[in-house]
Amino acid sequence: MNEASAQAVQTEESPNVPSFEEMPLSDDVKQALSEMGYTRPTAVQHAVYDPAIRGCDLVVQARTGTGKTAAFGIPLADQMIKRSLRAPQALVLAPTRELAIQVSREIDRIGCKRGIRVVTVYGGAPIQRQIDALRDGAQLIVGTPGRVLDHLRRGTLAIADLRALVLDEADEMLSMGFERELHAILEFLPSKRQTLLFSATLPPEIVRMASTKLRNPQFIYLSGDHVGALEVLHFVYLVRKDKGDALLRIIEVENPESALVFCNTKDDTERVASMLQRAGYDADWLNGDLAQSERERVMTRSQEGKLRFLVATDVAARGIDISHLTHVINYDFPDSSEAYVHRTGRTGRMGRTGTAISLITPHDIGALYYLRLTYKIRPFEKQLPTEGDIKTRAHTDMISMLAEAFAAEPHPDDVALARRLLTHDRCEHIIAGLLRNHLGDRIKSQESAAEAR
Repeated sequence: MNEASAQAVQTEESPNVPSFEEMPLSDDVKQALSEMGYTRPTAVQHAVYDPAIRGCDLVVQARTGTGKTAAFGIPLADQMIKRSLRAPQALVLAPTRELAIQVSREIDRIGCKRGIRVVTVYGGAPIQRQIDALRDGAQLIVGTPGRVLDHLRRGTLAIADLRALVLDEADEMLSMGFERELHAILEFLPSKRQTLLFSATLPPEIVRMASTKLRNPQFIYLSGDHVGALEVLHFVYLVRKDKGDALLRIIEVENPESALVFCNTKDDTERVASMLQRAGYDADWLNGDLAQSERERVMTRSQEGKLRFLVATDVAARGIDISHLTHVINYDFPDSSEAYVHRTGRTGRMGRTGTAISLITPHDIGALYYLRLTYKIRPFEKQLPTEGDIKTRAHTDMISMLAEAFAAEPHPDDVALARRLLTHDRCEHIIAGLLRNHLGDRIKSQESAAEAR
């Protein structure tokens, strides 16, 4: 492992990189990238391309959302797959069917001008249709570990010409319990193959896999999710009693534009989402029990910005990407520091500001302390909002609403009257009466909501 580590490459998040036009890519791939709106490679795409096409085994640490799919998709489509050979030449493994579909679509777009045939295989879909697609000249396979292993055991996935294996989100696959399937798949594959391992974090299991299953790997360290997490604002609220009530109070004061709310159990996702819905918020839930059609409906609402709060378990949230996510809320603190890093790395991407909020019970203090030691993340401790804090927030929102409603330039006579009104001994009483007459029902509803809490 020391020998491999000596070859590690430390890469900055935003190096001075050439454009795709300046890179030694085929014209077909350049044109496809241009049509996709890609003009300049991200750090990970630039760092991976040259060693990948030279046949090196790679271990790449880069945070989620930095263009990892194109980082291996570009060299695969450009150089590593022979267009004349109608047989599986590369296999990409992903932890979830959603991520497998997403990866497949991205590589298909990159290789469309070169006629690269991409097939996606995953559980929960008709296997015969996948078998027919594999037999019909598939060159690149993207799939989940369980279904790929099924095809290998059936003999429906030919591997004689397989030259490359990509493990995408390797740490996620291990944390989801796919270690046995991964090792079984590796036993099937040709020993003389190139392996590219991508991971947001490098826990001991990943390092152990790299040292035993890869050939003299080169390590490329970009900013892992833990670095992304350091760029996010982290807050914790200590909760001793009703976590549901605490969550509603926190939302009232923090006022997130869009948030992914994490729970540790399936039952809690439904319960918390229902609670948010009863409070008048656009919320829905995702967990492993949800049918695929319902899951797709929820994800469509999220991606279209029609859902303010998505409540999910770690497993259900894997492989999904929600643009412009402003907050991650840990209703339940995660079981491991790596899980915290993955959760909070979903916000604050692409230079945007992100916020991570965690509800902490006395039981979670040890895990919080371990997070500080492991990743040097030190969340700022805040007090739960009081009824006064909630009322202040409501008043602030009301003032903002009024300022927006009356943003147009008023008549000079009205301004003169307002100034005279402000000098009257009972100006506050008069203004309060005007507000009550103008806003009546809205003020009453806010007062009722505050009293209910």
